Amino acid sequence: MDLIHFRMVVPPALTRAVFDLLAPNERVFNLVLVKAADQADGDALECDVVRGAANGVLGGLRELGVDRAGSIAVGDVDMMFSQRAARIEAEQPRALVHAPLWAAVEAHIRAGGTYPPSFYLFLAIAGLIGSVGIMTNSQILIVAAMVVGPEYSAITSVALGVNRRNRRRIWAGIRALTAGFALAIAVTLVFAALVRVAGLQSTAFELGVRPVSHLIDTPDFLSVAVAVLAGVVGIVSLTEARGSALLGVFISVTTIPAASDIAVSIAFADWHEAWGSLVQLLLNVLVLVVVGVLTLRLQRLLWRRAARRAGAPG
Repeated sequence: MDLIHFRMVVPPALTRAVFDLLAPNERVFNLVLVKAADQADGDALECDVVRGAANGVLGGLRELGVDRAGSIAVGDVDMMFSQRAARIEAEQPRALVHAPLWAAVEAHIRAGGTYPPSFYLFLAIAGLIGSVGIMTNSQILIVAAMVVGPEYSAITSVALGVNRRNRRRIWAGIRALTAGFALAIAVTLVFAALVRVAGLQSTAFELGVRPVSHLIDTPDFLSVAVAVLAGVVGIVSLTEARGSALLGVFISVTTIPAASDIAVSIAFADWHEAWGSLVQLLLNVLVLVVVGVLTLRLQRLLWRRAARRAGAPG
């Protein structure tokens, strides 16, 4: 059973309007009203809503001004046992059962669009792990570097900023990506230079046998196709909260490995590989942002049409 839990705190003057909005809705369950002991605190209302109807309910609450005069807390219902709820859910069109709650999706993306020191630390560490993978021709370490890298959260934040025409979010994401990748490349360059001086690189890498780096520094149609597909999967997995699919995006896009290869190639004076990796990095980031914007808009359009056909408000 796919339900969303709402908890509202509203001024007593709005309580009746909120109650009248929620009570007649057959997709709203377990509506509870707790009157405030003190007028200043506000009344508390809680309810569970079929996921597909949650967008309409949230829109109605906002139209009443609940988010301005009080507060709205939203969360998933992990488990609920109710024959009535199960029956009503079974009778609903699919669009009213599985539709994303767009406010929660955007809140999740916005939360990922914050850049504490750990964001830059993880990028630098991911770059170092990727450089070891390149110098030892270890695909496992390349995958590990992809998983550690946090750059996809910044990329989706930029995509949301473009979608919402929020310049502040766009430039914050671009600055974070630029500074983060610059730091990762600089730290990795120093590390790779020390490895070269100490002669710790693998014999195969020294002899020019570099299958891992060749895949990274050779941007082509196939790498763009993978970035496009990964961008679609990434946004869909965010809107539908599919973490395993999102993890697959992390290990399929050549961003961190490209940054690592830029540094390693410069350290070993291979300027052609460094240029190819730079093109790969910029191309992948650009493709992910563009695909993110288009996928967000297309998903909203498709779900809105499906909900409209099913007779859902909002």
